[in-house]
Amino acid sequence: MSVGLLALLDDVAALARVAAASLDDVVAQAGKAGTKALGIVIDDAAVTPRYVVGFAAARELPIVWRIAVGSLKNKLLFLLPGALLLSYLVPWVITPLLMLGGLYLCYEGAEKILHALVPAPAQAEDTVATGPQDAQAQEDQRVRGAIQTDFILSAEVMALTLASLTTESTVTQAAILAVVGIGVTLLVYGVVALIVKADDAGVALAANDRPASTLLGLRAATPGAASGPDRALRPVTRGFGRALVVGMPYFLSGLAILGTAAMLWVGGGILLHGLEHFGVTAPAHRVHDAAKWMAAAVPSLAGAAEWLTTATLSGLGGLVVGGLTIPVAQFVLAPVTRRVRALFGSAKAQAAPAGH
Repeated sequence: MSVGLLALLDDVAALARVAAASLDDVVAQAGKAGTKALGIVIDDAAVTPRYVVGFAAARELPIVWRIAVGSLKNKLLFLLPGALLLSYLVPWVITPLLMLGGLYLCYEGAEKILHALVPAPAQAEDTVATGPQDAQAQEDQRVRGAIQTDFILSAEVMALTLASLTTESTVTQAAILAVVGIGVTLLVYGVVALIVKADDAGVALAANDRPASTLLGLRAATPGAASGPDRALRPVTRGFGRALVVGMPYFLSGLAILGTAAMLWVGGGILLHGLEHFGVTAPAHRVHDAAKWMAAAVPSLAGAAEWLTTATLSGLGGLVVGGLTIPVAQFVLAPVTRRVRALFGSAKAQAAPAGH
């Protein structure tokens, strides 16, 4: 019996080692795939805070939570099964879809730069209605719009992840896609929650006369005068609070710029790798050679110089491609989309009476 028990324990230990190795592989590949989606993550974190602009402070975190839940549903209920199905049935379509997503990223980045250089005509600001029903309807509309935008970005994240996987196991692929999807969602919307509440936290810190006694406002102040630690800490917390309030607009602007640049270099890089896949290797080789030359020119910073050169050239290529797609999107795709929506709306309006 003792020999049998030892053999059983040895089998259990072997299974545990296999499971641990599989888990390590899932985590390692998920981390590697997640870094390739960095540009999309940054842009998502830069764009999402605008969806809570105009609402009461008490509604900011609930709105972010609703968008985060919608984002998880996008990734886990729709995109993950769809990605696995495409990979199993028509794996050849992954690269073209990935390139289409890269083209979209280039278009979005180029359009943002165009709007920054040539601002659109001023329009009436989207204000929040005062009535409770109207305000709720507008909140629902904002959340739906954010989730629809997130669907496009999430699709690109999942496609990037799937294209970078080295395992052929469907279960492992599903686990990696789930880990990346959940991790990216937590990262993006955790950062968004911190961003949208940073100014409120700054105001609270600047107005707190007893930061030590209240644990930076986490608990209510007890009656009495400010203590020595309160007086010592107060200048620091007040200064930091004011810096948060003043600095957040600049931080958001910088994040938006970084997000735009990231979209261009990620989109350009996707297109370069996609062209390589179809036998057009010259553009990618030129970028690779330039990056190696720059790394050799600055040996002390070889890794950083190589990465920066690759990102810069990929971004410039993405900017050119994105700029070329703007007229197509504005003068061909946009009118067609409006026409289709108008026809769909007309057909829906005509069918409504029959439904009643």
